[in-house]
Amino acid sequence: MEIAVTAPSGHVGRFLVGHLVRAGLRPRLLSRHPERARTSWDDLVDTREVDLRDAAAVTEAIRGVDALYLVVPPGESDDPVAAYATVGEAVATAVAAARVPHTVLQSSVGAELRRGAGEIDGLARVEEMLDRVAAADLGLAVTHLRCGYFYSNLLYELDAIRSGAVAVLRSADEPFSWVAPADIATVGASLLLRADRSRRSVQAVHGPQDLSWDDALAVVGGVLGRPVAAHRVEDDVMRATLAGFGMSEAQVEAVVGMSTGLRERFVPEQPRTPVTTTDTTLGAWAWAELRPAFNATE
Repeated sequence: MEIAVTAPSGHVGRFLVGHLVRAGLRPRLLSRHPERARTSWDDLVDTREVDLRDAAAVTEAIRGVDALYLVVPPGESDDPVAAYATVGEAVATAVAAARVPHTVLQSSVGAELRRGAGEIDGLARVEEMLDRVAAADLGLAVTHLRCGYFYSNLLYELDAIRSGAVAVLRSADEPFSWVAPADIATVGASLLLRADRSRRSVQAVHGPQDLSWDDALAVVGGVLGRPVAAHRVEDDVMRATLAGFGMSEAQVEAVVGMSTGLRERFVPEQPRTPVTTTDTTLGAWAWAELRPAFNATE
């Protein structure tokens, strides 16, 4: 079985590649920096240098594979949503041309809204493009992994955690799904290795339980042995702060929208069930990954 993986050194990819290698496969890793993957896996993987915006190059890179795990990198574009669409169009074209039987897209909770969720709107565009490919060719299938909020996003908040206050746009007591990247990799691997595929399916990955920012930071504070609290800020205050970092208006809205679009009355299209619930708790992840990262920057 031939499986291709994009972003193989990312938060999810590094775990996913391990699952595939241990399953006896030699996955085909597509990256703009393939040397990173070679350093970790040596000859156990087939690494190829590919820019996902180049449809012809992607077509050649995925020709002959049975399944593709697609992570669309956010990149550094002034318009993140447009950047997602550019990659989505190129990869969808390649999937159709190479006739890849099954594509698993790492998407997000909120992509079902299609509009109004900031950067997640870019993933919605990619979902739509892959859906059109699957609808046009009965031999091709696509699965959208609608993932909750990554625990690993806390790694970008180390300074705020150290200060004792993390700025948030949601109500601090509003619960939502949080998930470990390793759990996403486990679900992704199981889907890639399945022989039976439907034309279009959606699989949510909600983590073990919904947590509010208050809940999550109480766990973080307990692991780190220091008080950490959520500090709710107004939307326009956050916009001004991000613009002060030099972000374009589209970049600011991409960040802000991921919170404002999914707060209050938003309910994920895929409910929490035993199928969408995974195992790794925030506390376990924080001990394994957040605590070492935090201590390394002291």
